Amino acid sequence: MYKVVLVEDEDILRKGIKHSVPWEQYLCVVVGEARNGVEGKELILSLSPDIVITDINMPVMDGLQMIAETKDRSYATIILTGYSEFEYAKEAIKYDVSDYLLKPLNMKEMAEALERAVLECRNIEILRNQNQSAAELKNISLIDHKENKEDEDPVVRQILGYIAKNYTQKITLSDLSEKLFFSDRYINQRFQKSLNTTVIEYLNRYRMQQALLLLQQDKLSISEIARECGIGDYKYFNHVFKKYMGCSPMEYKRKIR
Repeated sequence: MYKVVLVEDEDILRKGIKHSVPWEQYLCVVVGEARNGVEGKELILSLSPDIVITDINMPVMDGLQMIAETKDRSYATIILTGYSEFEYAKEAIKYDVSDYLLKPLNMKEMAEALERAVLECRNIEILRNQNQSAAELKNISLIDHKENKEDEDPVVRQILGYIAKNYTQKITLSDLSEKLFFSDRYINQRFQKSLNTTVIEYLNRYRMQQALLLLQQDKLSISEIARECGIGDYKYFNHVFKKYMGCSPMEYKRKIR
């Protein structure tokens, strides 16, 4: 079962989520509840959840700060936000947030977001459970076979092409929205329907696939590889790499030698 922590200062909403979602249907169980970011941080550090569902605007510590201070832990995140905080919520992408939902919550959208979070957890488990011999480590594919095919959806095909050409640069849903003339929410939903993963999740895995190739060539430092893959921050690069590979970039280099 995937462990879920709920972080929401509105007791009625938090309890409503806890008792309205058929958790077992998604192979999940709620292991903890918190009313602010400080309590949430304590639960994340002590319970090591697989999924965290959190509000942004909370007393003591907000949701984004809580995520920032626990990003060394690997978990999928669903953010809850009011319409007035929608732009703020999109900033959460830099913290590798899986999804964000607008209040008042639509339980169908909540179920869909939970499905995607569970899929993300399952994908990471599969990657980590692969045989760890040097030869197999060199041949790990973080991109699903389906995603390597030319997609029938022309919008998704454009997104895949844009990522392949521009992954070394900063890419946001807003960038894709401006290029394709669709809302970022519509783009993400269409991408998920076609490839069963989010745009940002795919982008991260694409960048990490390129990082694996550069690490195998052993010509650049890890900080240089981070920049080449479009992730300038060395610490964040280590965090994302460890999320998918279960080890640091330096540990990966040692293992493949």
